[in-house]
Amino acid sequence: MAYNWKHKNRIVKLSLAEAIFKREWNRLREALNYIPHDLADQRELERLAHSFYNSRAAGGEGHLEVAKNIYYCTKHISHMVLSLKPFGCMPSTQSDGAQSAVVAHFKDMIFLPIETSGEGEINAHSRVQMALGEAKVKAKAEFEKVMKEVDYSLDEVRSYVDDHPELKGGMYRVPHSHGVIGTAANFVIHVASLMKSERKLSAAVA
Repeated sequence: MAYNWKHKNRIVKLSLAEAIFKREWNRLREALNYIPHDLADQRELERLAHSFYNSRAAGGEGHLEVAKNIYYCTKHISHMVLSLKPFGCMPSTQSDGAQSAVVAHFKDMIFLPIETSGEGEINAHSRVQMALGEAKVKAKAEFEKVMKEVDYSLDEVRSYVDDHPELKGGMYRVPHSHGVIGTAANFVIHVASLMKSERKLSAAVA
């Protein structure tokens, strides 16, 4: 009975701490015009990783590395995931083994694990450069695809942005379009929608 009470008390404290953390994080997001991403649901992360890395495996949070890699890929948040972790960390070593199956399953995924070992600095730098090159190619291809889909040229988009300096603000929030990852591509889609709305309004007034 005493053990059951201690267990429930611990759950209540952890739930309260989680609620307070979420509240403070959302306050920070609000202050930054909701530019930072919302917190990922831990249950969803557990579900995403479970097929590749059993979340009940003891010894750390290795399943979260697998889960976040899948999460960022399926939610179209990033072109590449770089995992920087301590050298010789057992959970990360286990998750790296699982990541090979994850990358094989998600063909467009770019995942690069880097361990903080001094003797491998040059090799690590080379691997990061190669992975960034792949991500850059994907981002450029995505941007070119978006430019073909919108009804405006890049010069027209730039001209509109020059006429609306608020779009250049560092705190301006660019909406995320479904299936589009890059900030530049999302920005073009957003500006194109503003231009279309303005054109329709002008036509209606005329």
